Amino acid sequence: MAQNPARRAALTDAAIDVLAAEGARGLTFRAVDQRAGVPAGTSSNYFANRDELLHQAARRIHHRLTPDPVVLAELLRAPRDRALVAALMRDLLRRVCADRDGYLAMLELRLEATRRPEVRAELSGTMRAELESNIAYHLDEGFPGDRETVVLIYLAMTGLIMEHLTLPDVLGGTEPAELVEQLVARLVPAG
Repeated sequence: MAQNPARRAALTDAAIDVLAAEGARGLTFRAVDQRAGVPAGTSSNYFANRDELLHQAARRIHHRLTPDPVVLAELLRAPRDRALVAALMRDLLRRVCADRDGYLAMLELRLEATRRPEVRAELSGTMRAELESNIAYHLDEGFPGDRETVVLIYLAMTGLIMEHLTLPDVLGGTEPAELVEQLVARLVPAG
């Protein structure tokens, strides 16, 4: 397998674009090569098979959606209260909206996981580890609430983001940031 990290990242980003635009069924090595603007056969030199490409796409999406350390450090100067949790969720919403294709690709991966047990196992492990990491971070940083609070926020934000990116008219014109404020106020205990 080829080892150029920049080329691998570019190919993985192209795979994410293909997933977002064409769905999992449209994800082929040829489609990735075309999207990346590289010679035919390039992506097959970097990924052993389609499953590896799917797995690497999921990992890359998480990397792309990681908070900016400078923005995060600035946010974390505030007291550990509901307002900070809301600010962190608004930042998450901003990052997801800025990388709409990344999130849509993740939705495609989730759908593919319903059809293919090996994808389900990989993606479930990745998503479970991410959720557990978020729970540990929330608790270690002293944010209000407990494990269940984080799980409920995760579920609420996942639904809000999905609606906003796929069928925004369902929300009836309500701004997603406003809904973030409401869900944090209802799910996160005061103090």
